[in-house]
Amino acid sequence: MNTCRLLIFIVTYNAERTVNKVLSRIPVELEKHDVEILIIDDASQDNTFEKAIDYQNSGISPFKLTILYNPVNQGYGGNQKIGYAYAIQNDFDVVALLHGDGQYAPEKLPDLLDTMLAHDADAVFGSRFMTTNGARRGGMPLYKYVGNRILSSFQNRILGSELSEFHSGYRLYRIQALREIPFELNTQDFHFDTEIIIQLIRAGKSIREKEIPTYYGDEICYVNGLRYAWNVVGATINARLMDSGLLYQRKFDISREPGSSPYESKVDFDSSHSEAIDLVPEGSRIVDIGCGVGTIGTALRKKGCTVTGIDQVKEVRKGSLDHHYIHDLSTNSLPIALDTATHILLLDVVEHMPDPEEFVLDLRRASGNNHDAEWIVSTGNVAFFVVRFMLFLGAFNYGKRGILDLTHKRLFTFSTIQKLFEERGFQIQEIRGIPAPFPIAMGDTFLSRFLLKSNRALIRLSRGLFSYQILLRLKTLPTVDTLLEDAIDKSDSRRREVS
Repeated sequence: MNTCRLLIFIVTYNAERTVNKVLSRIPVELEKHDVEILIIDDASQDNTFEKAIDYQNSGISPFKLTILYNPVNQGYGGNQKIGYAYAIQNDFDVVALLHGDGQYAPEKLPDLLDTMLAHDADAVFGSRFMTTNGARRGGMPLYKYVGNRILSSFQNRILGSELSEFHSGYRLYRIQALREIPFELNTQDFHFDTEIIIQLIRAGKSIREKEIPTYYGDEICYVNGLRYAWNVVGATINARLMDSGLLYQRKFDISREPGSSPYESKVDFDSSHSEAIDLVPEGSRIVDIGCGVGTIGTALRKKGCTVTGIDQVKEVRKGSLDHHYIHDLSTNSLPIALDTATHILLLDVVEHMPDPEEFVLDLRRASGNNHDAEWIVSTGNVAFFVVRFMLFLGAFNYGKRGILDLTHKRLFTFSTIQKLFEERGFQIQEIRGIPAPFPIAMGDTFLSRFLLKSNRALIRLSRGLFSYQILLRLKTLPTVDTLLEDAIDKSDSRRREVS
């Protein structure tokens, strides 16, 4: 049987009548593990702290017992943060969360811990809903039962999870998993439990559930049910909005794989990427500036194109590019000339540059006298109606992606992006509006495809208002030096004809 260093963390507030009973019910069979019990009294207004000290001094407990007191009430979530920080600082393997009011049976701790160790889970939750009507038979009030079921179903649907219960306070966490999520940024309130689940899900951590009995006694409930439900719904929706680029909250900015890109492929639906691919004829010679991992390069090579990619991304998809140059575009220089390309892609790049004006001018220089090459450029439209509406409400929320991507240095409208290129020697061949990437935000469903078509129809009514992105087709104009050389050559030719 696997063993571990286990911290049993008991959160307490005004629990003088129950805390010692909870301590006495912790199974002695846990002695095969290296166990410590931590009690943090969250500034109780009764004798909770003194009762726990009496129990400690009695020597009854077979486990090491540490008792701490918060001089200022930190709230249910705040108290957990302190306990988990203690577990991390003292190098425990697992922390088990118990409540000092006795609502959750300490006798189930061995079962929960065995489940975690047997399945190498990152978290194990005690669930009161794994048995039909078990919660009601255990005395859970009907309104709590219904509310719990509705909220859990809603959260599963929004977050893509399959938990039987989101709102149990009986939990075990692996300390390594806690180290990898920013739980310290979570709320101090009771929906801390929801936010930490969201973080675990977004980090790709494994969560298992174990059936526990339901018990409701005469303990005092400090949770405002309506406020709690509102906060839970808000946290869940906010996490989902992170994926649409409409909101950013650092606590939910968690990548499943360190260093992974937040950007998803847009080649399979109506988008700037799919339109760029369609605009490139078969057999073209492409330079993809800002190629990323080579998603567009893969599609273009299927059309028989030769693709050269430039980006600071070091690892690209196998077979996506013919040539790959690792280069930081913000240096306002290119590692190659652009004089042999038939098409140059600059998709979702210029907004990331610290100095777009100099960057575009440098691109113009790199193209030399290649005036036949077609440039395909895309960027976000900050005048998109959703951004306007959010600004009307007083919100200007940057996010992990989208128009207000955290990494964007400059924002553009149709007129400003056109001006940027025209003033630096480019001629606009065409400028288009692109709909929002609903399949990324909502999944590739009938509804998301319907919204794409609807957005496309609205763009025909008002390009500036309803375009999520802007797509430009450009060509370079001759430079002044080139025009001077042409004038000299032509003059010499004419002079010989006259003479």
